[in-house]
Amino acid sequence: MKRALVALVLVAGAATAFAQGGRFGMPILPNPEYDGQFTFVRLRYGPETRVVSQNIPWSHDYPSGERNFMKILDEVSYLGPKTAETSILGLDDPELFKHPIAYMAEAGFWDPTEADAAAFRAYLLKGGFVIFDDFAESRGGWTAFEAAFRRVLPEARFVDLDVSHQIFHSFFEISSFDILPQHYDVGRPALRAVFEQNDPTKRMMAMINFNTDISEYWEDGGRSLRPDWETNEAYKLGVNYIIYGMTH
Repeated sequence: MKRALVALVLVAGAATAFAQGGRFGMPILPNPEYDGQFTFVRLRYGPETRVVSQNIPWSHDYPSGERNFMKILDEVSYLGPKTAETSILGLDDPELFKHPIAYMAEAGFWDPTEADAAAFRAYLLKGGFVIFDDFAESRGGWTAFEAAFRRVLPEARFVDLDVSHQIFHSFFEISSFDILPQHYDVGRPALRAVFEQNDPTKRMMAMINFNTDISEYWEDGGRSLRPDWETNEAYKLGVNYIIYGMTH
């Protein structure tokens, strides 16, 4: 199997990262046509736009963050994801139901409409899995995120996870949260989840990275902007999330 891994592999696979400056006013690339191959899906919220920038929270780290991450996922697993194309979808887009896993950045600024909330609820209840990342008290905050999520699942209970949960052992062994990278947020990351019927023994519907920014490390991979070990841990966490979501 492809699981043989050393730290350098995780960084080397991302050596073709996009230039940081490309995020500022960069046109949104077209979504690939659906063909069943695993595709990274980034969730869009708020007014429609044809460009991405630092002023558009859901677009942070696009497209190099997910492209670098998909290259790593392709290197270490047999999932065979698209590595050159990713998709941006609204929460009410019927195309979302074709994809088992979705990702949202800066969820503290998310303010879903009633239509968004109803469609996204249907997606999650049907079997969808969402990863929330890159938000903190200084950027939107937990209270705003919780209020937004409760429009989708009013009955949701947020569960603080510890390192024993299976998602942290679904591919790589993550033995401690002490080694999780921190980009610029204050304090320790809070890793939380929402489960089907609020039962931690049932299917996880949402994985929430609060007070941390894992995708920042995906974006910077291969450019020596962060210590290699931090970049490696961010990729490992992401790989575990995808493998867990695809197998549960």
